[in-house]
Amino acid sequence: MSKFEHMNIAPHEVPLEDELKQLLELSAEMHHHLCPRQVLGVRVGLLGMELLGFKKPVRQKRLLVLVETDGCFVSGVQAATGCSVNRRTLRINDIGRIAVTFVNVKTEEAVRIAPQIDVRQKVSDQMEDAESRRARYMAMLQKYQVMPVDQLLKVERVKLSRPVSEIVSRPFVRVDCSVCGEEIINERELTIDGKPVCQQCAGKGYYELI
Repeated sequence: MSKFEHMNIAPHEVPLEDELKQLLELSAEMHHHLCPRQVLGVRVGLLGMELLGFKKPVRQKRLLVLVETDGCFVSGVQAATGCSVNRRTLRINDIGRIAVTFVNVKTEEAVRIAPQIDVRQKVSDQMEDAESRRARYMAMLQKYQVMPVDQLLKVERVKLSRPVSEIVSRPFVRVDCSVCGEEIINERELTIDGKPVCQQCAGKGYYELI
């Protein structure tokens, strides 16, 4: 019995390709369960790789993945692409949208992929009104695995608002903040009166001292 079956997801009930099944298992291992958003993450990741002509594993950090939310969805994307925060090939820009932009670092070709706007409704339309919330959850879990890609996902060709080199920065670049003295890496400093200042000291930080 596979780990997948142990989680009571029963993948044998739907005809999954071996690669998809393996990636769903990998994502499930990260969370000790599988949820609909992980399935979306895996399928988005597979499509993004395919559209840009990449195969896993991607060598030499040639693929950059920009995710628009955090949580379970990211695990699915990671499982499918092999990209991660620690390798600096995955970035989270949490604006609360279940979407990913895939970027070829060398050519800057980019595609953004998100679920079709009506995908949840498509699943609900196949169910009885009286069915429970749990039943709807399980229906999404199963349907997202087998739904044709053009019904599940939408693709947009996009152009980044700033160059990849600015997003990724250069290795080994560091400078000390002229106000607090803390080290700033990855060219994330601001220049004020000709001096480097960290974003916190420049009033753009995410916390306040107590």
